[in-house]
Amino acid sequence: MARRDAEVTLRRLTVIVGLQWMGATFGLPLLPLFLEHRDGTPAVIGLIMAAFFVAGVVTQFAFGHLADRFGRRRILVGSLVVYALASMTYLLPVSAPWLALTRAVQGATAGSIEVASLAAVAALVPEARRGRAVSRILAAQLFGIAIGPVAGVVATVRTLGWAFFATGLVSLGVAVVAARTDLGDERARRDEPLPPLQWNSRLVGSLVAASASGLTIGVYEACWTLLMHAHHATSLQIRLSWTFFGLPWIVLARIGGWLADHADRRLVALAGMVNGALFLALYPHIHNNDVMLALGSLESIGAALSVPSVSSMLSQGAASRELGRRQGLYATSNTAALSLAAATSGFLFTMNEALPFSVVAAVSTALALAAVYRWRTVPGRVTDPVATTARPGPSATRPRRD
Repeated sequence: MARRDAEVTLRRLTVIVGLQWMGATFGLPLLPLFLEHRDGTPAVIGLIMAAFFVAGVVTQFAFGHLADRFGRRRILVGSLVVYALASMTYLLPVSAPWLALTRAVQGATAGSIEVASLAAVAALVPEARRGRAVSRILAAQLFGIAIGPVAGVVATVRTLGWAFFATGLVSLGVAVVAARTDLGDERARRDEPLPPLQWNSRLVGSLVAASASGLTIGVYEACWTLLMHAHHATSLQIRLSWTFFGLPWIVLARIGGWLADHADRRLVALAGMVNGALFLALYPHIHNNDVMLALGSLESIGAALSVPSVSSMLSQGAASRELGRRQGLYATSNTAALSLAAATSGFLFTMNEALPFSVVAAVSTALALAAVYRWRTVPGRVTDPVATTARPGPSATRPRRD
């Protein structure tokens, strides 16, 4: 694919991912109250909210395999359509337990959309520019997550079903755009068997890094609000803490992509993971909530600058028709670790508010070091073949490093 065509596809994927995640989080803050009005008990509401992540863990690798086998575009379009139909079922006059199926379908298809999108980017963009491309997709995802709940302020508990119906219509519109987008499937021979998945140092190290990240996110999902409340934070400060974390990531994602393409990806990834672990261990000991907000922004800078490097390592040197399975394994590892940390952190928090933060900080640091150890024989930099060829003299014949 020509560079201009790849740029068009990347722009479309950025819009697709941003709109999909904006719709996914549009009514999320009110969803527990909506379920309560549908006769949902706290236990049932917890089950429904967890169904989103559980479905992702169970299905993400399978969808990655299907994307490799039948094409990324088919999986992306199909997932957007099914996600849209599932969102519309919130209008049905059913009790809360029935909506667990809706939430599970949403979780499975949202994971599939992420896997297909990132696999498409890896297939279409050369390795030497892949960090910048991936950073745009991740920034669009975070932008949608940050804007969705704010845009959802126009909805109420009584009208939330219609809000989800509207997001379903948006997903259907986005599916039409995806159906007209070249995701690199046209060049693959579907009559040929899938190449075997390469269980090499790149893949294994990336899965370990995904687990480290997932554990950290899981602690925040379960305990961040509890920690700030224990430190007497106001509800405004709690809301702002998520905003202060998200904004630097959105602003600096492009720089993180540039680093992935110009610096040693292994070292950038390690710095980001260790940075996250250090802040995780530090937060319980900070009792000034304004300082907590500032620290959240500093932590976000490290994440924004490093995540594209981890994602680039995952796809580096991989065949086009194994990218879906790699992305599926990565998403599964990340989501499984997130779920495990979220499930256990609440219990640890009841014993000591610093315990889940300290334990996961230590484990994630160990995993970060293990990931870089697995990457020790992998080139951390990739040369752009176009730029290399354009240079005169001996460097023009320098081979590309995979």
